[in-house]
Amino acid sequence: LARRDVDVVCVATPSGRHRDIALPALRAGKHVLCEKPLEITTGRVDEVIAAAERAGRILAGVFQQRFGFGAQRLKQAVESGRFGKLALGSAYVKWWRDRDYYGGSGWKGTAALDGGGALMNQGIHAVDLLQWLAGMPTSVVAQTRTRVHAIETEDTAVALLDFAGGALGVIEAGTSCYPGSSLRIELTGERGTAVLENGSIIDWRFADERPEDAEVRAPRAAETGSGAADPKAIGTEGHRRVVADLVDAIREGRAPSVPGREARNAVAIIEAVYRSQRTGGRVRIEQ
Repeated sequence: LARRDVDVVCVATPSGRHRDIALPALRAGKHVLCEKPLEITTGRVDEVIAAAERAGRILAGVFQQRFGFGAQRLKQAVESGRFGKLALGSAYVKWWRDRDYYGGSGWKGTAALDGGGALMNQGIHAVDLLQWLAGMPTSVVAQTRTRVHAIETEDTAVALLDFAGGALGVIEAGTSCYPGSSLRIELTGERGTAVLENGSIIDWRFADERPEDAEVRAPRAAETGSGAADPKAIGTEGHRRVVADLVDAIREGRAPSVPGREARNAVAIIEAVYRSQRTGGRVRIEQ
């Protein structure tokens, strides 16, 4: 932190230790790029956001799924109103992790350092994509289970979402689902349906066909590997784009594509899911 030739600190420690690195880095005048989640509670996330604002430095989150071709086109379709009135927005992360994944780690699946299980660690990417595309849900009712693994946190979760505009949504996440399926986002409304799977558009149908739709439907080489069964299979291209975006943001004096306050949203949703599990009722999502 004392080195003047270091401009940015990238935080990739266990999740429950992100704050411990980010706070002194920001106080030392460094920009911070923090892996997901920014921290394991919104309270801790808010401490880091406040520190970045006091220091006048950039705090950026790592949600590399946003940078893919398919996710970008889906975002454009939402913003241009192609779905009309959105009816359903759903996220599915039915992944598999074997016993060694948890047994060989001193922090994965623990409440203190992972902050949760299949949702906070794996499913958070899909949760972020869903809220980025469909908007922040206002409330959730959820149930979680520890079905397969001997861990402190959940390996199976289901949540029913209410969105501000009246749409409904579902989150299904697990590390209990052998052999593991692709991360999937589905949006459907009165004027169209689109499905994103591992960053690629696999369904793209709208009432108003446009010339650019052919490009969206055209087969494309996979931009990232799938983490459905093996976390080591996840590609690095998404992370490269995240880092490049932060470098450009610093040089151009602009906000990064995933600023800290935006990266907070997924943690707020997951925190509400866990609160719903504990209380057995519907929980409002605090923003």
